[in-house]
Amino acid sequence: MKELLESACTLAVEKLLRKSGYRGDPFDVRIETPRSKGHGDFSCNAAMLVANRLKSPPREIAEQLLEVIGSADGLIERSEVAGPGFLNFWLKGNQWAKVLTDILALGDSYGSSNVGGKKKIQVEFVSANPTGPLSLGHGRQGVLGDCIARLLQFAGYQVTREYYFNNGGRQMRVLGESVKARYLEILGLACPPPESALKDQDLPWPESIDDLPVVFPRDGYQGNYIEDIATTIHEEVGEKFIEEPGEGRFRQIAEETIFAGIRDTTDSLGIVFDVYFNEKSLYENGKIEETLSALSALGLIYKKDGATWLKSEQFGLERDRVVVKSSGEPTYLLPDIAYHVDKLERGFVTVIDLQGADHIDQFPYVKAATEALVDGDNEIELVLNQFVTLRSGDRSVKQSTRAANFITVDELVAEVGVDVFRLFMVQRKPEGHLDFDLDLASETDWTKNPAYYLQYTYARTAGIEREAEKRGISLSGGGPVDLTPLALLEEMEIIRKLGEFPEVALMAAGSREPHHIPYYLRELAGIWNTYLQDGKRHRILGDDKEVSRARVALAKGLRTVMGNGLSLLGMNAPEKM
Repeated sequence: MKELLESACTLAVEKLLRKSGYRGDPFDVRIETPRSKGHGDFSCNAAMLVANRLKSPPREIAEQLLEVIGSADGLIERSEVAGPGFLNFWLKGNQWAKVLTDILALGDSYGSSNVGGKKKIQVEFVSANPTGPLSLGHGRQGVLGDCIARLLQFAGYQVTREYYFNNGGRQMRVLGESVKARYLEILGLACPPPESALKDQDLPWPESIDDLPVVFPRDGYQGNYIEDIATTIHEEVGEKFIEEPGEGRFRQIAEETIFAGIRDTTDSLGIVFDVYFNEKSLYENGKIEETLSALSALGLIYKKDGATWLKSEQFGLERDRVVVKSSGEPTYLLPDIAYHVDKLERGFVTVIDLQGADHIDQFPYVKAATEALVDGDNEIELVLNQFVTLRSGDRSVKQSTRAANFITVDELVAEVGVDVFRLFMVQRKPEGHLDFDLDLASETDWTKNPAYYLQYTYARTAGIEREAEKRGISLSGGGPVDLTPLALLEEMEIIRKLGEFPEVALMAAGSREPHHIPYYLRELAGIWNTYLQDGKRHRILGDDKEVSRARVALAKGLRTVMGNGLSLLGMNAPEKM
């Protein structure tokens, strides 16, 4: 409906411009949905956009546009000029019925589009190194990334979900040392830590190795999961690893165990990655050296104080940054640049990085350097997500992977369920801090818990359709449904709201903001449940078969849109509750 009206307004604007002799670029005419019902079904500010070109007052131009537009081939019931020159339109009721007809015909694909034209987009998210179970921050990012990927697929893009990780470096050594310490602790044996660890803790260096205490590594990982891994090792090998040199074997087992747990967690959330990309591969296949050589060839790096620096100021950034330390070890910046070059070389038109707030400083440098190295119209986007605070009443729980005081995704999902977890993690803007209300998430009353409210609305409507089938009121096999009995203003309001779904889905995909979907679904559910409460005026299954059949069609349209919206959120749409 909106596209038809937009086309009518565009043609009217073009006609006035041609008549005036204007031959410049066409104007982008946009149709909006007014917040106030008193301003019509749709509004347009075209008159104000072209006022300067036509050298006339906007209201005068608006009146001329309305004369050209007329009824738009029977689409418009009435129209008006409002304020400084807005065009407000009310559509004919029988035109709105076509929206419901489209919904019934398209079913699961209603709201989808081919805007993406099968262009390749990569969404990289979660990307936690295998040092511990997923925290709530990673859980939020997982749900956000998956919902963005679903929205982009719905909009016609070819989407690849990717997980980037690093299982090397100091953090993995510390992980291995942590597990080894717990393993030897279980055996009641001494754990020979690095001398620096003892010195940091102001402990005397003992004369004999037998006198060494079990000292946890500096900055070691202290969660219960470390003890669980050490216990499993002990159960499987007993004392065989007592003489194991270094932390290598413990690190390998810990990595495999933790990564398997991460994959189990994402699988349980309905998140399936297409690609797992290891940072170490960039070193093994020479991508790091290639990237450094390419930056050098373009004159984008220089030597200073024994280190290699990126000429970041040349890109308009605040300062130059080190890409290789004086020790010869690359900083985080260099492999990130190499990784993004690899992404674009794989043919993605757009790559979207979902990263926590702690990565905001580094991203502009990665983006600028990568775009300097790769020709083309490829885009690199950052979707920044803030941290999650778990709240119960006035109490908040801090999240730290190294410390033992964090709640894992698995623990919270076990408490509230997957669907509730997903909705709560996505119902705020990604860049906004999220307070996860555990009390509300644990609420089982569908009128209070927003996840159950949406699901109950779907299930309630499915129940109406089942009851209609029992009474012989079926939408299948009986030819087109006569929707003319849907004449009440409340019914038109529901259909109008249903008609907004394609635009909302496209907007959420384009802005990378999935929270628009639950907002929309709550509004839709509110209108529908209010309609159902007036059982006398809005009785769906009554004595008049034609009215009942039309209202069952309305119910099916509502259930279709609710189901499509829940699917975009990765939530179940239960037939019964």
